[in-house]
Amino acid sequence: MKIRVLGAAAGGGFPQWNCNAPLSRAVRQNRPGFLARTQSSIAASADGRSWAVFNASPDIREQIAATPELQPSADAPLRSTPIKAVVLTNADVDHIAGLLSLREREPFTLYATRRVLDTLAANSIFQVLNPDYVERRELALEGETELHGPEGALGLSIETFSVPGKVALFLEDPEKKDFGTSGGDTIGLAIRRSAHAGQPHKTLFYVPGCAAIETAFKERISGGSCLMFDGTVFENDEMARTGVGSKTGARMGHLAMSGPDGSLAGLADVDLQRRIFIHINNTNPVLDPHSGEASAVRAAGWEIAFDGMELEL
Repeated sequence: MKIRVLGAAAGGGFPQWNCNAPLSRAVRQNRPGFLARTQSSIAASADGRSWAVFNASPDIREQIAATPELQPSADAPLRSTPIKAVVLTNADVDHIAGLLSLREREPFTLYATRRVLDTLAANSIFQVLNPDYVERRELALEGETELHGPEGALGLSIETFSVPGKVALFLEDPEKKDFGTSGGDTIGLAIRRSAHAGQPHKTLFYVPGCAAIETAFKERISGGSCLMFDGTVFENDEMARTGVGSKTGARMGHLAMSGPDGSLAGLADVDLQRRIFIHINNTNPVLDPHSGEASAVRAAGWEIAFDGMELEL
């Protein structure tokens, strides 16, 4: 199974268009080691020809332009794409806005929970995805799904599971303590090649948004080939620390890397062959490869995702 990181940043990208904080300035100045990153998305393929995209970033057009595997081949029809399916893990703007760029009457299959599908259906702008071409399929909150494109099975299966998260920002109800969060707002995925005789399963766990680490989650991912996990913030209050905002990571539905309840500590005892932080906010000091925070992450056995990162499982 081939995996490509299309975008490794959280909402807004890195640098964010209106951010003048030191990290964003450093990447604009092309300082050594600072890599620009687009908004969070990955792609997977069982055969290198047909691909599924996981989360449709607002930067998807730029991401496709940077990824030859996602472009029409030289001998393909005049209108065509290797992208056969799109899978959504939540309804955040940085994960659904890219659907509007896939509106060119091109067939693909769209997978999401009922909660997310209802959100799309309630916003008429998403009707530009003509249902005659784009089939919408519901994902259960728990269970295995064989991914299909318009021409049939893609050779990939996904296992869906709920993780603690938060309703999308534009759906928040300020009068509710939990802002209206409900089942199906945030899911994680186990991505595998479909079963083949004599071939062991290798699993990528893709969890770009998660608000807490639960025992059941640790048990689920134990023994996995790779975990791509929510790396939005290093410290829960780092937006306030950097002077760019007041929201904490927890308020945004994201678990911090550091601290006794953070992901570095919470996942330290889980058996994983490889662990990678993705969905990284422009305030996170791990984006500076020379920082103490980046060193601490690497020392703990984690990698920091970047656009164009490739894996083969």
